[in-house]
Amino acid sequence: MVNARSASSLLGAVLLARHGDRLEFFQDPTTYTPTETYITPLGSQQEFQLGSFLRSTYLTPSSLSYVNGISTQLADINQVFVLADAGGGGSVILNSIGGLLQGLYPATPESTITLANGTTILGPLGGYQYIPVHSVEPSTVPYLNSWTDCPVFDAHTSRFYSSEAFFQKAEEAQPLLDALAPFLGDRDRNFTNMIFDFVNVQLVHNATFYETFLPTLAAQAYGFANYHEYGVFTDSSASGIGSIAAQTILSYILPALQGIVDDSNALKLELIGISYKPFISLFNVTEAVDTHPDIAGIVDYASVVALEVFETGGCNDEPRVRMKFRNGTSTDQFRQLFMFGKTDLSVTDLVDKLSGIVVGTTEKWCQACNQTTARGCSAYQN
Repeated sequence: MVNARSASSLLGAVLLARHGDRLEFFQDPTTYTPTETYITPLGSQQEFQLGSFLRSTYLTPSSLSYVNGISTQLADINQVFVLADAGGGGSVILNSIGGLLQGLYPATPESTITLANGTTILGPLGGYQYIPVHSVEPSTVPYLNSWTDCPVFDAHTSRFYSSEAFFQKAEEAQPLLDALAPFLGDRDRNFTNMIFDFVNVQLVHNATFYETFLPTLAAQAYGFANYHEYGVFTDSSASGIGSIAAQTILSYILPALQGIVDDSNALKLELIGISYKPFISLFNVTEAVDTHPDIAGIVDYASVVALEVFETGGCNDEPRVRMKFRNGTSTDQFRQLFMFGKTDLSVTDLVDKLSGIVVGTTEKWCQACNQTTARGCSAYQN
């Protein structure tokens, strides 16, 4: 069912969603090569809640953010395009997107088919909707996991770890790392390998740890981890290799924004499932952190960024785009963010500001990373 046009001026949105709660997972601190991890029932529930929130925001006609003309009950796969990073820990992001979609488009009695003999068949589980998810495999397409197998990025990370600022922060963190020693066993307590993920997972899933660990230590670990990851996944220049996570995901975001504006294109929502790294880089290259310094770090599980495309009502006005952020499931509303010091920009202006840093082909990624063999880069060698 497609609703008639309402008073809402929203044409569509590009949504970036982080995965839900998962088991502990290790990343090499220099290359960020990850180990396998798995989503938990809590993580699935967080993603379902996120999907339900997005449904109430964009698919409910009474919402001020209702997307004009979108199918509200039965998903129209021409209107909704879904991508998910298949790297960064295995299936956790793909499974998270599955949970999110159950909340966005829940089972409906409209999910039926009538056979040639007149029999009507309802989909399983009360009309469960199977929305296609395009898996972005890091071994062949680097756009959602562009920082691994990237020698230039590894060199950037090593420079950060060798910087005077990093050494000073490591000295500040040492008392915390010493205090954590009784809880860490034989885990490395070097600041290069900040152990926030271990602390976070144990606080959620280990009752003994939860009962004995001091909350103040957890807050400190989170603060130092934010410094650590922000330094790795940003750069002094938007075109620098530290911003590679944003540079590559923009190759999906910018065309989607243009597609939403295009009247000949049916696209209403583009949903991209990712890890926390592109959030950090995107907030940096759009200068959102300049206005909102508190977002410069690791976003919570099931966080979402929405780039909303809307009309202003003027006859000759170009559609504009604004960025909103919901940090995990602890809040029930979006927060408006500034981009480049403004609440919103025209789609053309935003594309113009960011298109120059886009790394949108495998060949360009190979060149940026000085990679000659992995991910098909050998094909571009003379």
